[in-house]
Amino acid sequence: MSSVILPPAPSGGPVDDNEIVDRELLSARSPGGFWRDVFGRLRHNPTAWVGAAIVFVFVVVALLAPWLAPYPETALPGAKYITPTHIPGPGEIDEFPLGLDRFGGDVLSKLIWGARASLMIGVVSTVFGLIGGLLLGLLAGTFGGWVDTVIMRFVDILLSVPNLLLAVSIAAILGQTQLSVMIAIGASQVPIFARLLRASMLQQRSADYILSAQTLGLGRGTITMSHVLPNSIGPVIVQGTLTLATAVIDAAALSYLGLGGGRPETAEWGRMLTYAQNELAIAPWLAFFPGICIMITALGFTLFGEALREAMDPRTRRR
Repeated sequence: MSSVILPPAPSGGPVDDNEIVDRELLSARSPGGFWRDVFGRLRHNPTAWVGAAIVFVFVVVALLAPWLAPYPETALPGAKYITPTHIPGPGEIDEFPLGLDRFGGDVLSKLIWGARASLMIGVVSTVFGLIGGLLLGLLAGTFGGWVDTVIMRFVDILLSVPNLLLAVSIAAILGQTQLSVMIAIGASQVPIFARLLRASMLQQRSADYILSAQTLGLGRGTITMSHVLPNSIGPVIVQGTLTLATAVIDAAALSYLGLGGGRPETAEWGRMLTYAQNELAIAPWLAFFPGICIMITALGFTLFGEALREAMDPRTRRR
């Protein structure tokens, strides 16, 4: 679309909220103007920097796990130190700074490898949810009428079931594998993305620039894909960032319930919590370390997602 020249701001006096919103919406029509403004606000937001730093560290550890981890994922280098009544803890053996687990695995190595497993599950499941939600929301927002009614009633049925309960049910049906966990978590996220995109598209369809495009004779498909969808995708991106935090927690929960599959010594934070519950009396650190990793990772995605949401909301902009 052609660039829009924004009217000059008044030289003095208070600025009306509606005027700020109107100027933000107009700037969103100009190529790149909206996203440049969003990234500019993120650069000046301390919350965004903290969240981005946590996410960056998490991603780097996950990607470099083969080089950062002292031992392979399923290695049991400390099995000889394990007794029925004692598990060496942090600092007891120099070779294992964070101690050992019940099987003789190095806790530090398992935490590093677990970051890769949790990242993969969180990202892949969120992508599944995004794809499904975008398809349903796009169909509902484009065609409306009975198509919208049927899709939204289906989405309402999914929303009537708690997310975790729906994910547990799907994972139990599909089997105890990591792929089943990804599909289950992604399916539980579909209705959220579908309703969000549909609502955003309906709001955009009533905008003046859409009416102008219809007056010029542009078809429904062209208007939707070239104008409505690009201007409606922002809230979905923000929700996807926030959903990554939920996906990491849900993945740990499903693994804790025994639905993640894999061998007991396989490194994954939720599975580490599962096998730590029987050792809490003699080795509480086995639950503490993976729990802290899950909490910090979810916090990082949440902080960055909230900062991104504020950056994209014109009403939160400082005057």
